[in-house]
Amino acid sequence: MPDILLVCGVDEAGRGPLAGPVSAAAVILDPDHPIAGLADSKKLSARQRDQLVPLIHERALAWAVAYADVDEIDSLNILQATLLAMRRAVQALHIQPQQILVDGLYCPQTGIPSRAIVKGDSKVAAISAASILAKTARDALMLQLHEQYPRYGFADHKGYPTAAHLAALREHGVSDVHRKSFRPVHELLFPFKYGQPPD
Repeated sequence: MPDILLVCGVDEAGRGPLAGPVSAAAVILDPDHPIAGLADSKKLSARQRDQLVPLIHERALAWAVAYADVDEIDSLNILQATLLAMRRAVQALHIQPQQILVDGLYCPQTGIPSRAIVKGDSKVAAISAASILAKTARDALMLQLHEQYPRYGFADHKGYPTAAHLAALREHGVSDVHRKSFRPVHELLFPFKYGQPPD
């Protein structure tokens, strides 16, 4: 291993949806094998993200994706579940980094020196790479959930609270993969708490 500072970029995907897990990825890029086109995953098309994934897999020194599931989100809250997924991703790396750079405001507890960077996925290549892996892995998982729960349209909205998703929730009720602590779902389960009569 060359004598370089091993910096790990970390990012998440799926904090806002009403269903499915939150994902996180950790990536240690190889400075000798840069990857052109890395950017915040939200600013890339699905095709661009899919083209970058194999390059990240091939050229990164190490990478990992991890999740926190719906039960963990509901029991911990979405912030703590996100930090848990981030910690799992870092721990899954086969190389231990010397520094961790995280997109956002908070860092997972890993015992490794860490720094949170607002909009880091637009500023740090390793965080951009992590954002792409977290996003594409979660999207793929939501396509699998669509096969199990086709009535909700997960293939289209990936669990985010679109009008179509909210309408499907009202029509079909809450599934096992919905986040019951999130208000639109919680309101359906406990309408009286929100001054709503049950259907």
